[in-house]
Amino acid sequence: MFAELNQLLGASPQRPDTGKFTLLRDTRADGSFLVHHFLSFYLRAGCKVCFVALLQSFSHYRSVALRLGVSLTAAREQGQLVFLEGLKSCLDLCFGEEEQEQSAGPRPLQFLSGSTSDLKALFDFVQTSLSPAGSAPWGAPVLLVDDLSVLLGLGASPLAVLDFIHYCRVAVCSQLKGNIVVLVHSQQDSADEENELLGSCLWHHSDLILWVQGLATGFCKDVHGQIKIIRRVSLELLGEQDQVQTYQYKIQDKNVSFFAPGLSAAVL
Repeated sequence: MFAELNQLLGASPQRPDTGKFTLLRDTRADGSFLVHHFLSFYLRAGCKVCFVALLQSFSHYRSVALRLGVSLTAAREQGQLVFLEGLKSCLDLCFGEEEQEQSAGPRPLQFLSGSTSDLKALFDFVQTSLSPAGSAPWGAPVLLVDDLSVLLGLGASPLAVLDFIHYCRVAVCSQLKGNIVVLVHSQQDSADEENELLGSCLWHHSDLILWVQGLATGFCKDVHGQIKIIRRVSLELLGEQDQVQTYQYKIQDKNVSFFAPGLSAAVL
């Protein structure tokens, strides 16, 4: 259950890092398995998790989490997980009845209604979800976003998304000593300049970058892609080079195996 990835990252559910911003990127490959890893990792660690899920439904994440031995339903009922189902929120805003919208008050994706162009309502949702509540037994707060690129597709500007992330970093990483993990999809030689701008800006402010890439040689049933683990040492130590490790991986039913390039079991 992603034990190999925890070893590569030096991460332990007993002592998760705090105050870190992690960027997940994928190019010509699907990096969604990393979202499932971090979701199950932080729930096992006892952290309070706010999951802004813009790409899939709750049932999708729930079914994958069950395979990894984690119950999202139980976590949500216990108050450990706050789940924003972006697909449902979009439908409610676009096709919901006007009276229901007025009675519900501001919604996290309020910018879709055209009444505002910023993401303040989404930030307020995150801040309220992760603010300490009395004697809650949960550990450090975590914001998980899958995937940030969807906000651009829904009409938010790159500046609005970057402002949202900036305020989240201040609130979650600096003030609450928690962590943020966001996924940004990208395509090589993409004409989507806004998406590439978003990814590049987040790159320079990340403590850890996990970059999933497709194989240059194309599809292979025994090697599904490669991952670069980039530790931004230069953010803390001026003049130091970032640490970069490259592995290839294969996604299995309940696990992901990692190995040095060219050393898959099929080759050996």
